[in-house]
Amino acid sequence: MLPASSGHKRNYMHLPAVAWTLLPVALGILTLLPHSLLGTPAEEEHVGSSALLQRAKRSWVWNQFFVLEEYTGLEPLYIGKLHSDMDKGDGSIKYILTGEGAGTTFTIDDSTGDIHAIQRLDREVKAQYILRAQARNRLTDRPLEPESEFIVKIQDINDNEPRFLDGPYQATVPEMSKIGTSVIQLTATDADDPTYGNSARVVYSILEGQPYFSVDAKTGVVRVSLADMDRETRENYTVVIQAKDMGGQLGGLAGTTTVNITLSDINDNPPMFDQRLYQMSIPESAPVGSVVGRIWAKDRDIGVNAEMKYSIIDGDGRDTFDISTDPTNLFGIITVKKPLNFEIKPSYTLKVEGANTHLDPAFRHRGPFKDVTIVHVSIEDVDEPPLFDSPAYYVELPEDAEIGTMVKTVSARDPDAANNTVRYSIDRSSDPDKYFYIEITSGSLMTVRSLDREEVGWHNITILAMEMNNPTQIASVSVAVRVLDVNDNPPSLMHYLEAYVCENAKAGQLIQTVTAVDPDEPLGGQHFYYSLAPEAVNNPNFTLKDNQDNTAWILTRRGGWSQQDQTVFYLPIFISDSEQPVQSSTSTLTIRVCSCDQEGNVMSCNAEAYSLPASLSRGALIAILACIFVLLVMILLMLSLRTHRKKPYLCDEEENVHENIVRYDDEGGGEEDTEAFDIAAMWNPREAHHHPGKMRQDMLPEIESLSRYVPQACVMGGGSGDSNVHGYVLAKLLEADMDPCAPPYDSLQTYAYEGEGSVAESLSSLQSGTSNTDHEYDYLNDWGPRFKKLAEMYGVLETNSPPLW
Repeated sequence: MLPASSGHKRNYMHLPAVAWTLLPVALGILTLLPHSLLGTPAEEEHVGSSALLQRAKRSWVWNQFFVLEEYTGLEPLYIGKLHSDMDKGDGSIKYILTGEGAGTTFTIDDSTGDIHAIQRLDREVKAQYILRAQARNRLTDRPLEPESEFIVKIQDINDNEPRFLDGPYQATVPEMSKIGTSVIQLTATDADDPTYGNSARVVYSILEGQPYFSVDAKTGVVRVSLADMDRETRENYTVVIQAKDMGGQLGGLAGTTTVNITLSDINDNPPMFDQRLYQMSIPESAPVGSVVGRIWAKDRDIGVNAEMKYSIIDGDGRDTFDISTDPTNLFGIITVKKPLNFEIKPSYTLKVEGANTHLDPAFRHRGPFKDVTIVHVSIEDVDEPPLFDSPAYYVELPEDAEIGTMVKTVSARDPDAANNTVRYSIDRSSDPDKYFYIEITSGSLMTVRSLDREEVGWHNITILAMEMNNPTQIASVSVAVRVLDVNDNPPSLMHYLEAYVCENAKAGQLIQTVTAVDPDEPLGGQHFYYSLAPEAVNNPNFTLKDNQDNTAWILTRRGGWSQQDQTVFYLPIFISDSEQPVQSSTSTLTIRVCSCDQEGNVMSCNAEAYSLPASLSRGALIAILACIFVLLVMILLMLSLRTHRKKPYLCDEEENVHENIVRYDDEGGGEEDTEAFDIAAMWNPREAHHHPGKMRQDMLPEIESLSRYVPQACVMGGGSGDSNVHGYVLAKLLEADMDPCAPPYDSLQTYAYEGEGSVAESLSSLQSGTSNTDHEYDYLNDWGPRFKKLAEMYGVLETNSPPLW
């Protein structure tokens, strides 16, 4: 079975000539095909019987189908025809098409074998399709031909224009570039088949951007076509490039893109100052580092090509001023290098040069790349404070200098041209004790108080100088006064000393080493001389040895010491220094006689109080007086507290507050645990109502009350009774406070009636006015220890009882 050639009128493809040459041979072979497909056993035996005859199985021979892309007709596009020699035209053979696009892109008439394309074919999407064809018996579905593969190739037509995939483009080229300098290379792509015809052969041309740039027609390289293009004149250019297929012939398709070309800067322009002379000014009080002004050598270039370096190359101010470049490397900053003084020099002239720091060797011929200008700086006069002739003063003065001694004469002047008068004074914060005085017009510094090196060794005085016409202009200077030492203090023992001598001490024994101190500080150091005071030169008990090293030994002159004979000895010691004038003093050493062991350790001394020095210091006296005052205050406070604490427990009738006293005798029992007593009933016992029906059932009295058997006497004299009760209670309270055997202070002592009908009747004196008989209370001794105190107060103690006091 062979595919028939395309017979459609729009298909211009034909089978190759070789196919037509081989067609008779193929037809001869096809005549044997039914026998090969339907071979019977008889035929096989016939084949076997003939050794020379062999049957070869034929296969399909296919050629490619070719079809143009982009068919736009209304009818399906005819591709080709499949045909088998076994097809008799009776419809018994069924053609089947499988593979890429079968059924969707391509269809086949199963009876005739005609193949059609039912969709638009695009070579740029898919250039070829691989299909498989088979012929089968329509009734038995048995294959009549082996399955064979063939290719449908899509032929290209010029239906795609060239495209610049990365446009628009950005490019940079240095200014002043030579003609032909490459800028950028562009490439346009065409989706058509480059192997078929001229559909994909692209030619480049420039549509916009002449005469500055051009493009190579074959390579697409954009080049400079105009010499000496200056960035400072024009920096940006827009170039339109076209790519056309078909070799640029008429009818070809074209695509365009834009190239934005920027000229990059090179250092081809020298700097130039916009002024030949700059005028600047600055006050003379400006500190070092102050900015005077700035200058700028303008450069048409940009970036590093415009960076400048400034320097002062000449002028009388090159040592007074300095110039530096700002952080942008464009401007020159002029600053003060040394202090300015209008009165010395009122103006300066500077010659300043500005030069490029990055030079291009290719353009050195266009130089020099630097420029020079003149800067005139005027110094403004400022009213300045007075100026001392020295930044500080140092003076030495002996401490015995007389009051009114001139220490130093300071001098200050007005540095301004006006030369105003200056007045002097002392900053009192530097001399709070007012040791010095300065003469207001001459500046002479004098003492007004005696100096003492031992109190203040240095005086740092601040002298102020003020202009008369402008008091705000004040200057200051420091005067350091060192007070020199004079030997004006006698030496004395280092501290108050006491020594002891053992009873068993022998003659010549060392009992104490003494040293002295002196507030003075001579240049050669201290040297003290020790001796016994004149009145003790012939002391029979002790002697003194000067060691010549600012110490002295106290030695015994005898033995046989005894506390019973004398316990304390006083030894006056005379001390003098070596400076002129010689200063001396006498100190007394107290020596006690003590009992010691064999090693000389003190065991005991007389209990006699140590003797105080003859004179006490002012601080010690103040401390003693303060202690005495504190003790007096504490005693008064204690007496006041005791007086307040001894207020009577019972007060007058008008101060009485009717409250209930609640007593709790034991735990438990509920509401009947409480016994309430009315104060009013205690004052008027006969008016109290008795409720015999309400009695405690859970508590028995420790001592049987006698109030039921003995009737209580009538209370008489109510007014006087109140006063007697008050006095009585106070007296007993005082007695209880003074009694060391009384109960503790926090116990409550109650003095009241014992109860109506008591056998002993009342123990108080409230009703004593109604009876003239003397009561006897000897029976209180029989009531036990709880009434012992009352028995001592009212009764007679038994003779066999021990005394309590």
